[in-house]
Amino acid sequence: MRIIPFLLLILFSSCKFSDKQVPDKDELLKQRLEQLDLSKVSDYPSLPECDSISDKKRKKECFFTTMAQLIQQKLDTDTLAILYPEIDTIAVEVTIYPDATLSFSPKFSNDSLKYNTSKIDSLLKSRLVNFPPIEPAQKEGVPVKTQFILPVILDVEQ
Repeated sequence: MRIIPFLLLILFSSCKFSDKQVPDKDELLKQRLEQLDLSKVSDYPSLPECDSISDKKRKKECFFTTMAQLIQQKLDTDTLAILYPEIDTIAVEVTIYPDATLSFSPKFSNDSLKYNTSKIDSLLKSRLVNFPPIEPAQKEGVPVKTQFILPVILDVEQ
């Protein structure tokens, strides 16, 4: 008989341990969103040449340097330097989508309005193809779209 009151005592006292308040999921979500800096990515895009680098800053530098070199090599074989020999640098807006696809578009300053911008845009799109696989940037482990502008120096040999 003494066992039953003891079990009842354990049963009723154990209920006190479960009286903790369960956090509200909306409140937790709100707190987490306040912690996130949506203007920055967790991991920058990456090329195979840069994957072995573990330092984030060096990996980012490797990506941007390698990407600028790849674009420069692809444009060096084109008639862009012949058509517009006075252009020594072109700003290229690079967009990397979450599915690892790329798009390129030239960015012109006001003084470049004298150039045929549609022809330059067409040349960029025809030459800037067949890039090595690119790992898109990530935010909290989720691939995200990123855009940046790379100044690309055109190799003008005269």
